[in-house]
Amino acid sequence: MSENKKNVPKIRFPGFTGAWEQRKFSEVFTYLQNNSLSRADLNYEQGLVRNVHYGDVLIKFGEILDVEKEELPFITSDKFRISSTLLLQNGDVIIADAAEDETVGKCSEIKGIGSMSVVSGLHTIPCRPIKKFATGYLGYYMNSGAYHNQLLPLIQGAKISSISKSALQNTNIIYPVSDEEQLEIGTFFNQLDNLITLHQRKLDNVKKFKAGLLQKMFPKDGESFPEVRFPGFNGAWEQRKLSDVADVVDGDRGKNYPSSDDFSEQGHTLFLSATNVTKDGFSFDSNQYITEEKSNYLGNGKLELNDIVLTSRGSLGNIAWYNSDIKNFVPFARINSGMLILRSKEDFEPSYIAQYLKSPLGKRQIDLISFGSAQPQLTKKDVSNYNISIPEKDEQAKLGGFYTNLDNLIALYQRKIDHLQEQKKSLLQQMFV
Repeated sequence: MSENKKNVPKIRFPGFTGAWEQRKFSEVFTYLQNNSLSRADLNYEQGLVRNVHYGDVLIKFGEILDVEKEELPFITSDKFRISSTLLLQNGDVIIADAAEDETVGKCSEIKGIGSMSVVSGLHTIPCRPIKKFATGYLGYYMNSGAYHNQLLPLIQGAKISSISKSALQNTNIIYPVSDEEQLEIGTFFNQLDNLITLHQRKLDNVKKFKAGLLQKMFPKDGESFPEVRFPGFNGAWEQRKLSDVADVVDGDRGKNYPSSDDFSEQGHTLFLSATNVTKDGFSFDSNQYITEEKSNYLGNGKLELNDIVLTSRGSLGNIAWYNSDIKNFVPFARINSGMLILRSKEDFEPSYIAQYLKSPLGKRQIDLISFGSAQPQLTKKDVSNYNISIPEKDEQAKLGGFYTNLDNLIALYQRKIDHLQEQKKSLLQQMFV
Protein backbone atom coordinates (compact mmCIF):
# COMPACT_ATOMS: atom_id res chain seq x y z
CA MET A 1 0.00 0.00 0.00
CA SER A 2 1.42 3.38 -0.97
CA GLU A 3 1.88 6.24 1.50
CA ASN A 4 -0.83 8.21 -0.29
CA LYS A 5 -3.43 5.46 0.14
CA LYS A 6 -2.46 4.99 3.77
CA ASN A 7 -3.12 8.63 4.60
CA VAL A 8 -6.81 8.56 3.68
CA PRO A 9 -9.52 8.15 6.37
CA LYS A 10 -12.19 5.42 6.15
CA ILE A 11 -15.02 7.95 6.43
CA ARG A 12 -14.84 11.32 4.75
CA PHE A 13 -17.14 14.22 3.98
CA PRO A 14 -18.30 14.38 0.32
CA GLY A 15 -16.24 16.49 -2.05
CA PHE A 16 -12.83 15.90 -0.44
CA THR A 17 -10.25 13.68 -2.05
CA GLY A 18 -6.50 13.14 -1.94
CA ALA A 19 -4.11 11.97 0.76
CA TRP A 20 -3.68 13.81 4.03
CA GLU A 21 -0.39 15.49 4.95
CA GLN A 22 1.93 13.75 7.44
CA ARG A 23 4.49 15.70 9.47
CA LYS A 24 6.54 15.12 12.60
CA PHE A 25 5.28 16.83 15.75
CA SER A 26 8.42 18.99 15.75
CA GLU A 27 7.54 20.27 12.26
CA VAL A 28 4.02 21.25 13.29
CA PHE A 29 4.42 22.69 16.82
CA THR A 30 6.66 24.87 18.89
CA TYR A 31 6.66 24.53 22.68
CA LEU A 32 5.51 27.31 24.97
CA GLN A 33 6.41 27.85 28.63
CA ASN A 34 4.17 26.55 31.42
CA ASN A 35 4.27 27.16 35.18
CA SER A 36 4.39 24.77 38.15
CA LEU A 37 1.72 26.35 40.36
CA SER A 38 -0.32 23.87 42.44
CA ARG A 39 -4.04 24.05 43.24
CA ALA A 40 -3.12 25.85 46.47
CA ASP A 41 -1.85 28.78 44.37
CA LEU A 42 -5.16 29.15 42.52
CA ASN A 43 -8.62 30.51 43.34
CA TYR A 44 -11.99 30.91 41.60
CA GLU A 45 -12.82 34.40 42.88
CA GLN A 46 -10.42 37.03 41.58
CA GLY A 47 -7.12 37.65 39.85
CA LEU A 48 -5.53 39.01 36.69
CA VAL A 49 -4.35 35.78 35.07
CA ARG A 50 -6.28 32.53 34.54
CA ASN A 51 -4.53 29.19 34.72
CA VAL A 52 -5.15 25.84 32.98
CA HIS A 53 -4.32 23.00 35.40
CA TYR A 54 -3.49 19.53 34.05
CA GLY A 55 -6.11 17.89 36.29
CA ASP A 56 -8.84 19.89 34.58
CA VAL A 57 -7.52 18.92 31.14
CA LEU A 58 -7.68 15.25 32.16
CA ILE A 59 -11.11 15.30 33.81
CA LYS A 60 -13.09 18.49 33.26
CA PHE A 61 -12.28 19.96 29.85
CA GLY A 62 -13.08 18.42 26.50
CA GLU A 63 -11.22 18.44 23.20
CA ILE A 64 -12.01 22.15 22.81
CA LEU A 65 -11.54 24.46 25.78
CA ASP A 66 -13.63 27.59 25.26
CA VAL A 67 -12.20 29.85 27.95
CA GLU A 68 -15.17 32.25 27.62
CA LYS A 69 -17.56 29.51 28.78
CA GLU A 70 -15.49 27.30 31.10
CA GLU A 71 -14.66 28.29 34.66
CA LEU A 72 -10.89 28.71 34.86
CA PRO A 73 -9.16 29.43 38.18
CA PHE A 74 -7.16 32.61 38.76
CA ILE A 75 -3.57 32.71 39.91
CA THR A 76 -3.73 34.05 43.47
CA SER A 77 -0.35 35.73 43.80
CA ASP A 78 -0.11 39.27 42.41
CA LYS A 79 3.65 38.70 42.19
CA PHE A 80 3.24 36.22 39.34
CA ARG A 81 4.96 37.63 36.27
CA ILE A 82 3.85 36.86 32.73
CA SER A 83 5.62 37.28 29.42
CA SER A 84 4.72 36.75 25.77
CA THR A 85 6.13 33.21 25.99
CA LEU A 86 3.59 32.32 28.69
CA LEU A 87 0.33 33.76 27.37
CA LEU A 88 -1.86 31.38 25.39
CA GLN A 89 -3.55 32.16 22.08
CA ASN A 90 -6.53 30.68 20.29
CA GLY A 91 -5.47 27.50 18.50
CA ASP A 92 -2.81 26.54 21.07
CA VAL A 93 -2.95 22.96 22.36
CA ILE A 94 -2.37 22.06 26.03
CA ILE A 95 -1.23 18.48 26.66
CA ALA A 96 -1.43 16.89 30.12
CA ASP A 97 1.98 15.26 30.63
CA ALA A 98 1.07 13.24 33.75
CA ALA A 99 -1.83 11.02 34.84
CA GLU A 100 -2.55 7.93 36.90
CA ASP A 101 -3.31 5.89 33.78
CA GLU A 102 -3.04 5.90 29.99
CA THR A 103 -5.11 9.08 29.70
CA VAL A 104 -1.75 10.89 29.92
CA GLY A 105 -1.40 12.91 26.74
CA LYS A 106 -5.04 14.04 26.75
CA CYS A 107 -5.19 17.57 25.47
CA SER A 108 -7.43 20.60 24.92
CA GLU A 109 -7.36 23.06 22.04
CA ILE A 110 -7.84 26.67 23.18
CA LYS A 111 -10.50 29.02 21.81
CA GLY A 112 -12.38 32.11 22.99
CA ILE A 113 -9.47 33.86 24.72
CA GLY A 114 -10.25 37.42 23.54
CA SER A 115 -8.65 39.92 25.93
CA MET A 116 -8.15 37.43 28.77
CA SER A 117 -4.68 36.50 30.01
CA VAL A 118 -4.49 32.71 30.21
CA VAL A 119 -1.44 30.57 30.97
CA SER A 120 -0.71 26.85 31.04
CA GLY A 121 -0.02 25.32 34.43
CA LEU A 122 1.44 22.39 36.33
CA HIS A 123 2.18 19.17 34.41
CA THR A 124 1.15 20.59 31.04
CA ILE A 125 2.95 20.90 27.73
CA PRO A 126 1.56 23.95 25.90
CA CYS A 127 2.13 23.87 22.13
CA ARG A 128 1.56 26.40 19.37
CA PRO A 129 0.98 25.28 15.76
CA ILE A 130 3.52 26.72 13.33
CA LYS A 131 0.85 26.79 10.61
CA LYS A 132 -2.78 27.77 11.18
CA PHE A 133 -5.29 24.93 11.55
CA ALA A 134 -9.06 25.21 11.36
CA THR A 135 -10.69 25.52 14.79
CA GLY A 136 -11.31 22.16 16.41
CA TYR A 137 -9.30 19.92 14.13
CA LEU A 138 -6.23 19.51 16.35
CA GLY A 139 -8.29 19.12 19.53
CA TYR A 140 -10.29 16.21 18.15
CA TYR A 141 -7.46 14.62 16.16
CA MET A 142 -4.96 14.61 19.04
CA ASN A 143 -7.50 13.00 21.39
CA SER A 144 -8.47 10.34 18.86
CA GLY A 145 -6.96 6.87 18.85
CA ALA A 146 -5.25 7.75 15.56
CA TYR A 147 -2.89 10.03 17.45
CA HIS A 148 -3.12 8.92 21.09
CA ASN A 149 -2.18 5.32 20.25
CA GLN A 150 1.22 6.64 19.16
CA LEU A 151 1.79 7.83 22.74
CA LEU A 152 1.10 4.50 24.49
CA PRO A 153 4.56 2.95 23.90
CA LEU A 154 6.19 6.26 24.89
CA ILE A 155 4.55 6.53 28.33
CA GLN A 156 6.91 6.18 31.30
CA GLY A 157 6.34 5.54 35.01
CA ALA A 158 4.54 2.95 37.14
CA LYS A 159 2.20 4.62 39.66
CA ILE A 160 2.19 7.93 37.76
CA SER A 161 2.33 7.82 33.97
CA SER A 162 4.08 10.60 32.11
CA ILE A 163 5.01 11.69 28.61
CA SER A 164 7.98 13.92 27.80
CA LYS A 165 8.50 16.69 25.27
CA SER A 166 11.30 14.72 23.64
CA ALA A 167 9.02 11.69 23.25
CA LEU A 168 6.37 13.81 21.54
CA GLN A 169 8.84 15.19 19.00
CA ASN A 170 8.85 12.15 16.71
CA THR A 171 5.12 11.39 16.80
CA ASN A 172 3.26 12.01 13.56
CA ILE A 173 0.61 14.68 13.01
CA ILE A 174 -1.63 13.81 10.05
CA TYR A 175 -4.12 16.33 8.70
CA PRO A 176 -6.12 17.27 5.59
CA VAL A 177 -4.37 19.76 3.33
CA SER A 178 -7.69 21.54 2.84
CA ASP A 179 -8.64 24.03 5.57
CA GLU A 180 -12.27 23.46 4.60
CA GLU A 181 -12.01 19.72 5.37
CA GLN A 182 -10.33 20.45 8.69
CA LEU A 183 -13.15 22.85 9.54
CA GLU A 184 -15.86 20.34 8.50
CA ILE A 185 -14.34 17.74 10.84
CA GLY A 186 -13.91 20.12 13.78
CA THR A 187 -17.43 21.53 13.36
CA PHE A 188 -19.01 18.08 13.07
CA PHE A 189 -17.49 16.77 16.29
CA ASN A 190 -18.22 20.04 18.10
CA GLN A 191 -21.91 19.75 17.13
CA LEU A 192 -21.90 16.13 18.32
CA ASP A 193 -20.42 17.26 21.65
CA ASN A 194 -23.10 19.96 21.92
CA LEU A 195 -25.79 17.30 21.45
CA ILE A 196 -24.21 15.13 24.15
CA THR A 197 -24.04 18.16 26.44
CA LEU A 198 -27.72 18.93 25.79
CA HIS A 199 -28.79 15.42 26.81
CA GLN A 200 -26.42 15.53 29.80
CA ARG A 201 -28.06 18.76 30.93
CA LYS A 202 -31.51 17.16 30.64
CA LEU A 203 -30.28 14.17 32.62
CA ASP A 204 -28.79 16.37 35.33
CA ASN A 205 -32.02 18.37 35.59
CA VAL A 206 -34.17 15.25 36.04
CA LYS A 207 -31.75 13.88 38.65
CA LYS A 208 -31.80 17.22 40.47
CA PHE A 209 -35.61 17.31 40.29
CA LYS A 210 -35.83 13.79 41.71
CA ALA A 211 -33.33 14.51 44.48
CA GLY A 212 -35.32 17.58 45.54
CA LEU A 213 -38.58 15.65 45.68
CA LEU A 214 -37.02 12.78 47.63
CA GLN A 215 -36.24 15.35 50.32
CA LYS A 216 -39.88 16.41 50.54
CA MET A 217 -42.08 13.44 49.65
CA PHE A 218 -40.89 11.20 52.50
CA PRO A 219 -41.28 12.17 56.18
CA LYS A 220 -38.22 13.60 57.88
CA ASP A 221 -36.68 11.70 60.78
CA GLY A 222 -39.13 11.46 63.68
CA GLU A 223 -42.09 12.82 61.67
CA SER A 224 -45.24 11.07 60.42
CA PHE A 225 -46.21 13.30 57.47
CA PRO A 226 -44.23 14.26 54.34
CA GLU A 227 -43.86 17.91 53.33
CA VAL A 228 -45.25 17.30 49.80
CA ARG A 229 -47.96 14.77 49.03
CA PHE A 230 -50.18 13.58 46.18
CA PRO A 231 -53.81 14.84 46.44
CA GLY A 232 -56.25 12.56 48.26
CA PHE A 233 -53.80 11.21 50.84
CA ASN A 234 -53.76 12.63 54.37
CA GLY A 235 -53.22 9.82 56.89
CA ALA A 236 -50.15 9.51 59.11
CA TRP A 237 -47.36 7.21 57.96
CA GLU A 238 -46.44 4.22 60.15
CA GLN A 239 -43.00 3.35 61.47
CA ARG A 240 -42.27 -0.33 60.77
CA LYS A 241 -39.27 -2.63 60.86
CA LEU A 242 -38.05 -3.61 57.41
CA SER A 243 -38.63 -7.25 58.37
CA ASP A 244 -42.36 -6.39 58.74
CA VAL A 245 -42.62 -5.33 55.10
CA ALA A 246 -40.02 -7.54 53.39
CA ASP A 247 -38.15 -10.80 53.91
CA VAL A 248 -34.41 -10.20 54.13
CA VAL A 249 -32.55 -12.96 52.27
CA ASP A 250 -28.80 -13.44 52.10
CA GLY A 251 -26.80 -15.40 49.53
CA ASP A 252 -25.27 -18.83 49.85
CA ARG A 253 -21.86 -18.58 51.52
CA GLY A 254 -21.24 -22.31 51.91
CA LYS A 255 -18.84 -24.78 50.32
CA ASN A 256 -20.58 -24.53 46.93
CA TYR A 257 -19.91 -20.79 46.61
CA PRO A 258 -18.55 -20.17 43.07
CA SER A 259 -14.80 -19.89 42.50
CA SER A 260 -13.13 -18.10 39.61
CA ASP A 261 -13.15 -21.34 37.59
CA ASP A 262 -16.97 -21.39 37.69
CA PHE A 263 -17.42 -18.07 35.91
CA SER A 264 -17.79 -17.47 32.17
CA GLU A 265 -18.83 -14.56 29.95
CA GLN A 266 -21.93 -16.45 28.82
CA GLY A 267 -24.14 -18.93 30.58
CA HIS A 268 -27.43 -19.63 32.31
CA THR A 269 -27.38 -17.70 35.59
CA LEU A 270 -25.92 -14.24 36.13
CA PHE A 271 -23.87 -14.15 39.33
CA LEU A 272 -24.06 -10.53 40.40
CA SER A 273 -20.87 -8.56 40.99
CA ALA A 274 -20.25 -5.01 42.17
CA THR A 275 -20.44 -3.78 38.55
CA ASN A 276 -24.05 -5.03 38.28
CA VAL A 277 -25.47 -3.16 41.29
CA THR A 278 -24.57 0.52 41.07
CA LYS A 279 -25.80 3.72 42.72
CA ASP A 280 -28.05 4.12 39.64
CA GLY A 281 -29.57 0.62 39.90
CA PHE A 282 -28.86 -2.50 37.86
CA SER A 283 -26.36 -2.52 35.01
CA PHE A 284 -26.16 -5.63 32.87
CA ASP A 285 -23.48 -4.42 30.46
CA SER A 286 -20.64 -6.51 31.95
CA ASN A 287 -21.67 -9.90 33.35
CA GLN A 288 -20.23 -13.09 34.80
CA TYR A 289 -22.29 -16.29 34.56
CA ILE A 290 -22.45 -19.70 36.20
CA THR A 291 -24.09 -22.83 34.81
CA GLU A 292 -27.62 -23.88 35.68
CA GLU A 293 -26.15 -26.95 37.37
CA LYS A 294 -23.89 -24.80 39.56
CA SER A 295 -26.78 -22.51 40.39
CA ASN A 296 -28.90 -25.47 41.51
CA TYR A 297 -26.19 -26.48 44.00
CA LEU A 298 -26.57 -23.12 45.75
CA GLY A 299 -29.18 -22.46 48.43
CA ASN A 300 -30.32 -18.91 49.15
CA GLY A 301 -29.75 -15.96 46.87
CA LYS A 302 -31.73 -16.67 43.72
CA LEU A 303 -33.52 -13.55 42.49
CA GLU A 304 -37.27 -13.42 41.87
CA LEU A 305 -39.09 -10.71 39.95
CA ASN A 306 -39.63 -7.56 42.03
CA ASP A 307 -36.85 -8.41 44.48
CA ILE A 308 -34.75 -5.51 45.71
CA VAL A 309 -30.97 -5.97 45.93
CA LEU A 310 -29.04 -4.07 48.59
CA THR A 311 -25.23 -4.09 48.54
CA SER A 312 -24.06 -4.96 52.04
CA ARG A 313 -20.28 -4.80 51.61
CA GLY A 314 -17.84 -2.71 49.56
CA SER A 315 -19.91 -0.11 47.66
CA LEU A 316 -22.36 -0.01 50.53
CA GLY A 317 -26.06 0.82 50.20
CA ASN A 318 -26.57 0.60 46.43
CA ILE A 319 -30.19 -0.25 45.65
CA ALA A 320 -31.48 -2.05 42.55
CA TRP A 321 -35.04 -3.23 41.81
CA TYR A 322 -35.13 -6.46 39.77
CA ASN A 323 -37.90 -6.09 37.20
CA SER A 324 -38.29 -7.02 33.55
CA ASP A 325 -38.20 -3.38 32.36
CA ILE A 326 -34.46 -3.13 33.10
CA LYS A 327 -32.24 -2.59 30.07
CA ASN A 328 -30.65 -5.92 29.02
CA PHE A 329 -32.76 -7.76 31.61
CA VAL A 330 -31.29 -11.15 32.61
CA PRO A 331 -33.97 -13.71 33.57
CA PHE A 332 -31.85 -15.86 35.91
CA ALA A 333 -29.64 -14.21 38.52
CA ARG A 334 -28.12 -14.74 41.96
CA ILE A 335 -26.57 -12.37 44.48
CA ASN A 336 -23.02 -12.69 45.67
CA SER A 337 -21.94 -12.68 49.32
CA GLY A 338 -21.73 -8.89 49.46
CA MET A 339 -25.45 -8.37 48.85
CA LEU A 340 -28.86 -8.94 50.43
CA ILE A 341 -32.27 -9.50 48.86
CA LEU A 342 -35.32 -7.64 50.15
CA ARG A 343 -38.44 -9.55 49.07
CA SER A 344 -41.56 -7.46 49.74
CA LYS A 345 -44.52 -9.03 51.52
CA GLU A 346 -48.03 -9.07 50.06
CA ASP A 347 -49.34 -5.73 51.34
CA PHE A 348 -46.27 -3.70 50.42
CA GLU A 349 -45.06 -2.27 47.10
CA PRO A 350 -41.48 -3.19 46.12
CA SER A 351 -41.11 -0.02 44.03
CA TYR A 352 -41.96 2.07 47.12
CA ILE A 353 -39.50 0.19 49.36
CA ALA A 354 -36.74 0.67 46.77
CA GLN A 355 -37.42 4.40 46.48
CA TYR A 356 -37.60 4.87 50.25
CA LEU A 357 -34.18 3.25 50.64
CA LYS A 358 -32.85 5.72 48.04
CA SER A 359 -34.31 8.74 49.84
CA PRO A 360 -32.04 10.94 52.00
CA LEU A 361 -33.62 9.55 55.19
CA GLY A 362 -33.24 5.99 53.92
CA LYS A 363 -29.59 6.52 53.07
CA ARG A 364 -28.86 8.09 56.44
CA GLN A 365 -30.35 5.07 58.19
CA ILE A 366 -28.20 2.75 56.08
CA ASP A 367 -25.14 4.72 57.19
CA LEU A 368 -26.22 4.45 60.83
CA ILE A 369 -26.53 0.66 60.83
CA SER A 370 -23.30 0.00 58.89
CA PHE A 371 -20.14 -0.91 60.79
CA GLY A 372 -16.42 -1.17 60.05
CA SER A 373 -14.05 1.50 58.77
CA ALA A 374 -11.74 -0.23 56.27
CA GLN A 375 -14.65 -2.00 54.58
CA PRO A 376 -18.08 -0.98 55.94
CA GLN A 377 -20.67 -3.75 56.11
CA LEU A 378 -24.34 -4.37 56.76
CA THR A 379 -25.64 -7.49 58.50
CA LYS A 380 -28.89 -9.28 57.74
CA LYS A 381 -29.97 -8.74 61.37
CA ASP A 382 -29.36 -4.98 61.34
CA VAL A 383 -31.08 -4.55 57.96
CA SER A 384 -34.07 -6.53 59.26
CA ASN A 385 -34.36 -4.03 62.15
CA TYR A 386 -34.05 -1.03 59.83
CA ASN A 387 -36.87 1.50 60.41
CA ILE A 388 -39.02 2.38 57.41
CA SER A 389 -41.92 4.85 57.15
CA ILE A 390 -44.94 3.33 55.41
CA PRO A 391 -48.08 5.05 54.05
CA GLU A 392 -51.22 3.16 53.01
CA LYS A 393 -50.80 0.81 50.04
CA ASP A 394 -52.43 3.10 47.42
CA GLU A 395 -50.02 5.89 48.36
CA GLN A 396 -47.11 3.43 48.25
CA ALA A 397 -48.13 2.48 44.69
CA LYS A 398 -48.51 6.14 43.65
CA LEU A 399 -45.09 7.09 45.01
CA GLY A 400 -43.39 3.98 43.67
CA GLY A 401 -44.88 4.46 40.20
CA PHE A 402 -44.01 8.16 40.11
CA TYR A 403 -40.38 7.64 41.01
CA THR A 404 -40.09 4.60 38.74
CA ASN A 405 -41.21 6.80 35.83
CA LEU A 406 -38.55 9.34 36.78
CA ASP A 407 -35.96 6.55 36.92
CA ASN A 408 -37.08 5.38 33.47
CA LEU A 409 -36.66 8.92 32.12
CA ILE A 410 -33.19 9.12 33.70
CA ALA A 411 -32.31 5.75 32.12
CA LEU A 412 -33.59 6.97 28.72
CA TYR A 413 -31.41 10.08 28.78
CA GLN A 414 -28.45 8.01 29.94
CA ARG A 415 -28.95 5.54 27.07
CA LYS A 416 -29.06 8.43 24.58
CA ILE A 417 -25.83 9.82 26.02
CA ASP A 418 -24.15 6.39 25.96
CA HIS A 419 -25.27 5.86 22.35
CA LEU A 420 -23.97 9.26 21.23
CA GLN A 421 -20.66 8.69 23.01
CA GLU A 422 -20.29 5.30 21.32
CA GLN A 423 -21.03 6.94 17.98
CA LYS A 424 -18.44 9.60 18.66
CA LYS A 425 -15.86 7.00 19.69
CA SER A 426 -16.45 5.02 16.50
CA LEU A 427 -16.30 8.10 14.28
CA LEU A 428 -13.09 9.33 15.95
CA GLN A 429 -11.53 6.02 14.92
CA GLN A 430 -12.75 6.21 11.32
CA MET A 431 -12.57 9.90 10.42
CA PHE A 432 -8.87 10.33 11.23
CA VAL A 433 -5.81 8.62 9.81
